[in-house]
Amino acid sequence: MYILLSDEEHAAISGAAEREHLATAAWAALTLLAAASGTSRAEHNQVREVLQAVMQARGQAQRIGVNLNQAVTALNSGEVSSTIQWYARAAAQTVRKLDDLADELRRRLP
Repeated sequence: MYILLSDEEHAAISGAAEREHLATAAWAALTLLAAASGTSRAEHNQVREVLQAVMQARGQAQRIGVNLNQAVTALNSGEVSSTIQWYARAAAQTVRKLDDLADELRRRLP
């Protein structure tokens, strides 16, 4: 399919695609398919908002891991307490789960 657009139209479509973090052609295809079927694309925006929240949580969990690593380094004067070791394992597990969830959401998004 070939669509001829003015510079202004192209800029408007490109801007809309950029706001949704999509390639212009992908945005156009999704929008045209939704219009053709009489459906809304709002569900994609909601999933993207969830993905953004997951990505932010993943960043926070990674910072927790960094802080735990610094605490372990500071306590490196002997045996590290089991509490810090437990927190370190929990933080690592949380980061892995968040990474897996973010990757799954990214794969499912158009």
